[in-house]
Amino acid sequence: MLMCASLFYFSVCLGTDMKLALPSSLENHYEMLRLLYTGCQVVHGNLEITHLQGNPDLSFLQGIVEVQGYVLIAHVSVHSVPLDNLRIIRGSQLYNSSYALAVHNNIHHSLTELGLRELHLKSLTEILLGGVYIWENPLLCFPQKINWEDTVTKIENKLLHLQDIPKNCELTSRELYHHTSDCLLRHWTITFTSFSTVTFVLCSSGCLRCKGPKPNDCCHVECAAGCTGPKDTDCLACRHFNDSGTCKDNCPPPSIYDPNTFQSKPNKDKKFNFGATCVKQCPHNYLAMEVACTMVCPKANKEVITVKPDGNETQKCEKCEGECPKVCYGLGMGSLQGVSVVDATNIGTFVGCKKIYGSLAFLSDSFKVNAATNSSGLQLSDLEKLKTIEEITGYLYIDAWPDYLLDLNVFENLKVIRGRMLYKGVFSLGVQSLQIESLGLRSLRSVSGGIVLIHNNSRLCYTSSLPWNALLHPTQGPNLISNNNQDQQTCVSEGRVCDPLCADAVCWGPGPSQCVSCVNYKRGTECVPQCNVLQGLVREFEHGLNCVPCHPECKPVNDSASCTGPGPEHCKECLHFQDGDVCVERCPSGVKEDQHIVWKYFNATGHCLPCETNCTISAGTTVAITVGGVFLFLILLALLVFYLRRQKNHKRKETMRRILQEHELVEPLTPSGAIPNQAQMRILKETELKKLRVLGSGAFGTVYKGIWAPDGENVKIPVAIKVLRENTSPKANKEILDEAYVMAGVMSPYVCRLLGICLTSTVQLVTQLMPYGCLLEYVKENKDRIGSQYLLNWCVQIAKGMSYLEDVRLVHRDLAARNVLVKNPNHVKITDFGLARLLDIDETEYHADGGKVPIKWMALESILHRRFTHQSDVWSYGVTVWELMTSGMKPYDLIPAREIPDLLERGERLPQPLICTEDVYMIMVKCWMIDPDSRPRFKELVEEFSIMARDPPRYVVIVNDDQMSLSSPVDSEFFRTLLAEEGGNVKELLDAEEYLVPQPGGMFNTQGEMRANGPSRHHSHRYVNQDVPYERPSTLPRKVSERRFINGLYTGNSVENPEYLVPMRNISPISPAFDNPYYHDITAKAQAVARASINGGTTHRQPNGYMTPTAENPEYLGLAETWSGQTEYT
Repeated sequence: MLMCASLFYFSVCLGTDMKLALPSSLENHYEMLRLLYTGCQVVHGNLEITHLQGNPDLSFLQGIVEVQGYVLIAHVSVHSVPLDNLRIIRGSQLYNSSYALAVHNNIHHSLTELGLRELHLKSLTEILLGGVYIWENPLLCFPQKINWEDTVTKIENKLLHLQDIPKNCELTSRELYHHTSDCLLRHWTITFTSFSTVTFVLCSSGCLRCKGPKPNDCCHVECAAGCTGPKDTDCLACRHFNDSGTCKDNCPPPSIYDPNTFQSKPNKDKKFNFGATCVKQCPHNYLAMEVACTMVCPKANKEVITVKPDGNETQKCEKCEGECPKVCYGLGMGSLQGVSVVDATNIGTFVGCKKIYGSLAFLSDSFKVNAATNSSGLQLSDLEKLKTIEEITGYLYIDAWPDYLLDLNVFENLKVIRGRMLYKGVFSLGVQSLQIESLGLRSLRSVSGGIVLIHNNSRLCYTSSLPWNALLHPTQGPNLISNNNQDQQTCVSEGRVCDPLCADAVCWGPGPSQCVSCVNYKRGTECVPQCNVLQGLVREFEHGLNCVPCHPECKPVNDSASCTGPGPEHCKECLHFQDGDVCVERCPSGVKEDQHIVWKYFNATGHCLPCETNCTISAGTTVAITVGGVFLFLILLALLVFYLRRQKNHKRKETMRRILQEHELVEPLTPSGAIPNQAQMRILKETELKKLRVLGSGAFGTVYKGIWAPDGENVKIPVAIKVLRENTSPKANKEILDEAYVMAGVMSPYVCRLLGICLTSTVQLVTQLMPYGCLLEYVKENKDRIGSQYLLNWCVQIAKGMSYLEDVRLVHRDLAARNVLVKNPNHVKITDFGLARLLDIDETEYHADGGKVPIKWMALESILHRRFTHQSDVWSYGVTVWELMTSGMKPYDLIPAREIPDLLERGERLPQPLICTEDVYMIMVKCWMIDPDSRPRFKELVEEFSIMARDPPRYVVIVNDDQMSLSSPVDSEFFRTLLAEEGGNVKELLDAEEYLVPQPGGMFNTQGEMRANGPSRHHSHRYVNQDVPYERPSTLPRKVSERRFINGLYTGNSVENPEYLVPMRNISPISPAFDNPYYHDITAKAQAVARASINGGTTHRQPNGYMTPTAENPEYLGLAETWSGQTEYT
């Protein structure tokens, strides 16, 4: 038995991550397992024993005591797997994310009598995390007889999957039970000698592990898998960390607290976490952090490698000061996280890189055309980008390569493969199944981890004599698998052998440039028979076995060495001049040396001599002065020209200013031909307005229901008053004036009009008050009373309103049922001009620059390119009609807004409403055509829906349509609330339009109805006492100002909603916001009163102080510069 003290001296090896894959041949697979686990006791990673057949020698598995990850035994047909000393499986990684021990499908694929019969796991007493999966092992008996509760504490039933007892095991089971009736607690094999010891189920209460049933047999709380005594040094395995044979919950920290000085001080006994072991120094190829050893530095850290005088390296992670320097990431790291192969889409990231933080893998997909990414396979020009790479921290695996390339010389400068990440958890360098003739890795000096695989390269030579022992680190051992390549005799017979200048016939390929070392001398990367010491265009000197060129100022000397070293002071003779002992191209003239200016001239022999003390002028100085003078003259000339041109421009501006002051005409004129905007803006006094109740509130303002009582007149007009909050910016006031400008210019019976504006410290807009609120809520509340005639009439009226807006060149940009108000069941009006834009005389479209917009109502070109036209309003009209026909259903419900563009581009549209005939639905479909010019104009929509409205049941099919009526609604809750607030002054109430355009006998009653026998009040539109005839210009001038977004709302001011996107820029800290400003809840107060009367109590206010909750408008998303599809939003 191994004592617990020996835990500290366990040898560690790396596990694998192959799952059920077979990365090479069956023979290589066994050889790989043998190389990995010979002499291994602790596996850092997973122990995967797969694809074993016949009767191989598996004795190298007997030394394994601990596995950090999971144990997988699959697709083996051997008789037994000798894991006799395995005590603990920690489960830091789990097979299929669930199992720490998985044994399945262990039967020969054709010879069913061959398969796994015995699991020698008699020492396994602890699985810290994960379940057990034993399945499809026809020859393996007794998995159900094992007391799993002793091995896996608190195991869940779903994590324990055991196969049924095979029929051939029943007899063996009865015989075994007859002879060993007291050993049924644990059965790992069919042999009696494999029964293991119980360390949990028989323990006294409170023991995690024990060596017997008595209370004093309990193990220490840090023990796992059992113990030999009660102390933390008596554990068979440690639950957390093993510190030199003592089990602890943490390794000694880097600093400790000194109670005498009240300060932290360095801990001389500090150790690093290395798996479940505490070590003084991190092993080779691991990076040292503050408290642990790691393979990859975390974020905000950089890798630092220091080479010691003895040639050994110190590798650690250090925190970056500020931003970490830019590095080149390979597969599995940084920007290439999750990418498994180098291809044409990512090879550009390696241009100019010397060190790759990550790995490189070339598979068959690297050289194929990828239709999904529209990229071609890698070409030679792409591979040439890898020539600068000198170091790879992960692995280099090549399973595919162009047939026209006979070597891997694109990696000719690669020096180090560190192997901190391994292919399939095994290979640091893998080259297999290629048609290359040589490796060509002439600069490779070190492979620091993993196994090197050179396999199945049928034409590959030059590998048998390579010094792999020198390339691989001493701690790795002979981790090389090289087979099934071109045999050596064939290579010799074909003349594919090393160049004679290569020492010991060791090379990476043909020619003197591929030698590992040279017989004679080496010039750069090439072996040469001798150096050019006595002859040659470029003379050299011998530095050891390297040929080093002389300095360019050295003069070649016949039959003699030209230099003795690399510097100009080592020349035997100078090519130009000699200054002291140094050869120079020219003598120093005016050069500062030791705080003095040095002037020298050369004599007849070419030596530089100092000038006399008073001599400061020479030919060189004369030239310098001349050049300097010319340069100064040119500068002065340029300044003079600049001054004269500036004076000329200044005189021209003065002349123009004088002409303007003298009232002279300015030519030429540039008339646009646009008709002037003669709309009237009514200015109201604050004393004329009375606010009654809050209708809605946003982040930057509030909408009130109120009364307008004009001075000197005995009338009261119900209105909606939109008020900015206090302390808003001047920009916010400007933007609400922009909205007033748009609303004041529209005069149509089907468009909500502006009554006036109050210029207090916070600007107030006064608009008509619509008795029945928005059309969306009206349709939802009355869906069982609305007939086909009403639906089609509303479609006609909305189309007429939009046709009018098109005539006056106004793009609404936010047409939806929520932005249509109901004056009475027979009359609706378009409202909310927060996003509207007037087009100038020469404009046909508007380009938005951001803000919140209703994605699900927008045309595709508006979403993708921010382009808004009258035809994009036609698309929104189609969605609005769909809302009416579905009784207010939400378009594209349950579909995130960011997916809408892809959905529309694929040709998907809103489904046909149940009540709509094909005629009505086809009109909607025409509105949703991708090409804006293919959509109908609003005038055409007016004509088509007018025809349908004359015969409603033919086009809209509603059950009991003839019995539905909204023509005589009961007294609305809205007006009951209004009457209650106004007391007895009901007769003074007057509709806004009736006041602005008076009609005999009045048109407005308390129910908000238009009298059926009264004349139309839409034939004339003007303000009282303003004698301006109604003549709406066909073109309105463009207002050049920054427009606000929907209801004044900028990015981030509305409640987040999954239907809407957040804008990427143009974020204004202060802007007016009126989320759905007209009618949030017209009947709120009446409903609240009704609920209070039912509950027998008073009305309850919401946290915002109002009768109903104030909701931000949920229908708007920020529109970024361009639509980018699936992106990351914050």
